Order: sequence, then structure tokens, then C-alpha cells
Amino acid sequence: MQDEQDIRAVIAGYFEALYRGDVAGFRRVLHPQVRLSSVTDGTLVNLDLETYMGMVAARPSSASRSDPREDEIVSVSVASPTTAHARVKDMYLPKRFVNELSLIKIDGRWQIIAKVWHFFA
Repeated sequence: MQDEQDIRAVIAGYFEALYRGDVAGFRRVLHPQVRLSSVTDGTLVNLDLETYMGMVAARPSSASRSDPREDEIVSVSVASPTTAHARVKDMYLPKRFVNELSLIKIDGRWQIIAKVWHFFA
């Protein structure tokens, strides 16, 4: 049960970093070797951490625009002592996202190692 609570705390940190555009917050919850992937307009988008951090730093945050906040943990599944999966929903207006998050536990803490997303405009 502790692992699931810890994973939910990581996801809460992810939601907070997303809403605030907080690069340091993302660095706390994303593993340095994270991969972020989607198919957008039929093209594979595959980002590493530094590329994604550059995008976050360059755009206005949802908080700075006073956007409403809608984030939801749909499910969390702890598969083993070192692996887990979560499905979450969030938004960066005008887009609404569903994300598949893969997490690993390394050095005693959970981090997001992969994010695969789809957005609805």
C-alpha cells in the first residue's frame, strides 16, 4: 500500500509541475532518461527530458493564464517492487490529455520513466 501512496504523490507532483510550468518540479518526478511519446497528426513524437523541459520553459503555464485545473488519476497498478503503471488525465488548454505513465522505483523512490499521451483538442 505504501508504494501506491508514493506513486500517487509522484503523480500529484507531476500534476502540480504541469499546471505551474515548473521545470524543477518535473525534474523531481521524471527520471533523467524519461521518454515522452505520442502520435500527433500521424507522426511519432518522441521527446527526451531536456527537449520537454525546453518546451515547458518556453510556454506560459496554465497557472499564469488562470486556466481551470482538471487532473485525475484514473488508475494505478503496482506490478512489482520496481515497476508500476498509471493512467491519468489532465489538460493544457485548449488540449485535454490522457497519459499512460510507466514508473520505476530506483534508489528507493518512484519516478516516471515513460509517458505516452494522446490529446483531444
